[in-house]
Amino acid sequence: MPPRTSRTADQACLDAAAQAREAAVAAAPAGAVGDWLEAVVEADRVVTHYFAATTPAYPGWRWAVTVARAARARAVTIDEVVLLPGEGALLAPEWVPWVERVAPGDLGVGDLLPPEPGDPRLEPGYTGSDAVDPADEPAGDAPLRPEQWELGLGRVEVLSALGRDEAVDRWHEGDFGPESAMAKAAPAHCASCGFLVPVGGALGQQFGLCANEMSPADGRVVDLGYGCGAHSRTPLVAGTGIPVSELIEDVGYDFEPASR
Repeated sequence: MPPRTSRTADQACLDAAAQAREAAVAAAPAGAVGDWLEAVVEADRVVTHYFAATTPAYPGWRWAVTVARAARARAVTIDEVVLLPGEGALLAPEWVPWVERVAPGDLGVGDLLPPEPGDPRLEPGYTGSDAVDPADEPAGDAPLRPEQWELGLGRVEVLSALGRDEAVDRWHEGDFGPESAMAKAAPAHCASCGFLVPVGGALGQQFGLCANEMSPADGRVVDLGYGCGAHSRTPLVAGTGIPVSELIEDVGYDFEPASR
């Protein structure tokens, strides 16, 4: 008979440990119910008996069998049998929705990643009138003036101002921005490089495309303040045909005894 956890608890429910164990054994896989651990009083004439879970996949888990006795009744009945984690139990990581887990670079061949409904990075491709700030127009909800239109050319959505600004920040602060280690070590910037392919629109004031296959930025969007050693104006060391490099300041070596 297991020890009692409370002198004021229902005696019949406390004494029903064997009945509770039978219920756990009937509900669990063979050999999955271990020793009795404790009894917890849940309410008047309601007690939960806990038994160790012996399945290797559930360390620290416990079988919980709740028993109850109706008022003025002699028989104790089984209320429920569940497997619950105990202190120090092995638990699955907290669930994170997939839309919050997907990171840049995760998309593979055949994968689909639709934008979320109402994605603020996009706006209608005909005029973009949904993005008008009431302060921009005297009529408040008036459409954009023709000179402000960005025609979608068949696209339902085009990039919104927010989407553009987020891209600008991401590219400026990324590996091909002016603060990268490569840019800081470069002799000149992309703004003066012959391999730079200009882009139109507002983005062209700060970015371009690299067309030098020998550059680490080949085919990438580069900040005009970025730079690398493959700049089109990189000078040659006279008489060698080898590009000048400031990356190696000195060269040294040590003698090691030959092994026999």
